[in-house]
Amino acid sequence: MTAPDASSSPGSPPTRAIRIVGTGRAGGSFAGALTAAGWRVEMLAGRSSEVDDAAVGVDIVLLAVPDGVVGRVASRVRPGPAVLAHCAGSLGLDVLAPHERVASIHPLVSLPDPEVGAGRLHGAWFAIAGDAVAGEPAARELVGALAGRAVSVSDEQRVAYHAAAAVASNHLVALLGQVERLADEAGVPFEAYLDLIVGTLDNVARSGAAASLTGPVARGDWDTVRAHVRSIPDAERPAYLALVEAAARLVDRSVPTDLVVGS
Repeated sequence: MTAPDASSSPGSPPTRAIRIVGTGRAGGSFAGALTAAGWRVEMLAGRSSEVDDAAVGVDIVLLAVPDGVVGRVASRVRPGPAVLAHCAGSLGLDVLAPHERVASIHPLVSLPDPEVGAGRLHGAWFAIAGDAVAGEPAARELVGALAGRAVSVSDEQRVAYHAAAAVASNHLVALLGQVERLADEAGVPFEAYLDLIVGTLDNVARSGAAASLTGPVARGDWDTVRAHVRSIPDAERPAYLALVEAAARLVDRSVPTDLVVGS
């Protein structure tokens, strides 16, 4: 990597330098977190002509741009001494060709804005790959600087990994949207369910999903499930029944045919 920064004191680790391409939520979050960790950070807009020489004078170039343009932006960066990395969860390393030193660094946290995102990156889980050059791999060094935890995910496993992330975050939000709607139907504030939600997540963290399942499906109480289906609006039934099947699969129960989606 590059020579130690002039401000480094003798015997101390060199100050790492990163150039982040992309000034949105992800780019701003990484910039804030790494600046706080003592790295020298420079940000570039993804459409800037400065991208051409981005791999010169820094240790890592991180492409924090929309997934659909990662390959196009990477092809504009002239190969240089820096490791070229992206933070797209569903993409492999092939999108960074023809660069030789490449990496992927995807944080398993949501980044709603740069300020909140910078805080969440500290101590987060990261899915990483690439940069097997001798010495500390760039991806692991970056994760270490953020006191994070790294898990290696190959290109072949990348899309499945990202699908799980979408379920864990995006689909969970959609499910909680259904809770909001059904709570409103019952005349109960959504806030009344928050402790139940948080407690359930804590149970899963402690014991795993199958052991944490409670309620009518876990007991095989199909009459109560039928009562639920009759009580909720028609538009809510397909999602409810799909999750009844998913819950039954957790505890190896068979769902009665009249409760199967589409029956």
